[in-house]
Amino acid sequence: MNDPVNPARLYLVRHGETDWSLTGQHTSRTDISLTKQGDRDALSLGDRLRTVSFSRVFTSPRQRARRTCALAGLTPVAEIEPDLAEWDYGDYEGRRSVDICQERPDWNLFRDGCPHGEMPAQVSDRADRLIARLRGMHGNIALFSHGQFGCVLAARWIGLPLIEGPHFLLSTTSLSILGYEPHHPAVPVIALWNASSHEMLDPAFAPNLGDARIMKRRAIERWENEGGEIPHKQRSRPSMSGAEQ
Repeated sequence: MNDPVNPARLYLVRHGETDWSLTGQHTSRTDISLTKQGDRDALSLGDRLRTVSFSRVFTSPRQRARRTCALAGLTPVAEIEPDLAEWDYGDYEGRRSVDICQERPDWNLFRDGCPHGEMPAQVSDRADRLIARLRGMHGNIALFSHGQFGCVLAARWIGLPLIEGPHFLLSTTSLSILGYEPHHPAVPVIALWNASSHEMLDPAFAPNLGDARIMKRRAIERWENEGGEIPHKQRSRPSMSGAEQ
């Protein structure tokens, strides 16, 4: 049971870019390293996490996750957590979904699993086991994991069946936050999802992710920045010398 005074808030990070993430190859046990861009993105993420105080830090045992954790500056306090490892793809290790579907047109990882790898029930049980432990902790907790296991973790955190996992897209070096509804602490929520490493994470925003006023303000700011206008209100905008990346 989570602590209603200081409940766990999970900062879920997918590892940085690898050669296989670029080509779409399923990567579980293969201990592949980050690309140079993956290294840069992990360093950038670390800049944005620097002001967040973590009570615990956990990382998958795979080097791509451990490297991301290290470059983000959290290695000194990180603990290896085997349950954060990627879905074991078995015979489909190193293969792309598009190629697998040429042989099995109706194949769905989240329904069918992988021959000689993990089946959906096994991965769902693994996520549930991990969530049960995490809910007994408190404060900000960093998790460095992988794309498809991260999707499973998100689905199970809010009580969805594993088959809903494909709806949770996770980019490399992305940050997501799983927590609880502030006014209803028994209700798990996804407070932030798939924020890329170059997007700003406002440290002052993190402790109040469920504050409706803050969420409204940020939505209005984003809308205006993308060309929207607020009726009956004049706002001065700085001139832009170039496109924002």
